[in-house]
Amino acid sequence: MGPKIGVLLGGRSAEREVSLRTGEAIYQALLSIGYDAVKIDVDNNIVENLKSQQIKLAFIALHGKYGEDGTIQGLLEMLDIPYTGSDVLASAIAINKIATKKILIYEGLPTPEYFTISRSEYSNNSTGSINDKIMSMGLPVVIKAPTQGSTIGISFVHHKKDIGSAIEQAFQYDSTILVEKMVDGIEITASVLGNEEPEVLPLIEIFSSTGVYDYTAKYTVGLSNHIIPPRLPDNVQQTIKELAFKTYLAIGCRGLSRVDFMVDRSGHPFILEVNTIPGMTETSLFPDAARAAGISFETLVDKLVKLAMEM
Repeated sequence: MGPKIGVLLGGRSAEREVSLRTGEAIYQALLSIGYDAVKIDVDNNIVENLKSQQIKLAFIALHGKYGEDGTIQGLLEMLDIPYTGSDVLASAIAINKIATKKILIYEGLPTPEYFTISRSEYSNNSTGSINDKIMSMGLPVVIKAPTQGSTIGISFVHHKKDIGSAIEQAFQYDSTILVEKMVDGIEITASVLGNEEPEVLPLIEIFSSTGVYDYTAKYTVGLSNHIIPPRLPDNVQQTIKELAFKTYLAIGCRGLSRVDFMVDRSGHPFILEVNTIPGMTETSLFPDAARAAGISFETLVDKLVKLAMEM
């Protein structure tokens, strides 16, 4: 039977809908393995709900703000409830693409060239100088809100005239935004499972029929293809796996995480971001990678419970 598990899902972030789907899939898997499980939608009454349900372990199925950013992890620490996935610090770093990039650069790990713009800089500065900075970096660029997941608040800018609206859109989500050199190539994701000695699962190449792996492509069955193994030489795949392993340890992840890459036309991989709570829906990447390694969804969920109990 094991411990009573509370699946924490829903929440207040822009990714609430995805979280409900992830949580439902995990909840059904827990029941099918024989765990005593309950779903808990995370709202302002979360402390009362956690106490009244008397759970012994929290399975965090939240995405984005208040779920993936270390806040719920800190709350669970204060309540002495063990939980799945990364701790407060690793969660807080990984949710912020700027903080992640600073650590990657410090560790000597490859990530696309970037700079940041704060809201005050943008309002005090003539947009001309920011445009000049972007143009000197060279189009195309990706303009991102650094704390959003599921490609929310991200624009791919190919023309100078689109810079302003892309910046405005990113500022709707965060007060400091990220301008990153766009890497032309193929998107690869590396799913990593484990605590101190993690295992990198088979890599997945993401090919979107819309040309952009955006929110719609991610969560609509049939709009994006997961190619396993990726169409890359073995030595490039090996490099990506090593980089994913190093990134996981550098950020301090545990349980599971997904490290996303772009590989340029010359076969050089660049780390884009780390997802500490990757999606676990029927179209999600992490369960696909596990399946390719011979790990069923139920076994994966069971492993994550056991990894959480180790800590």
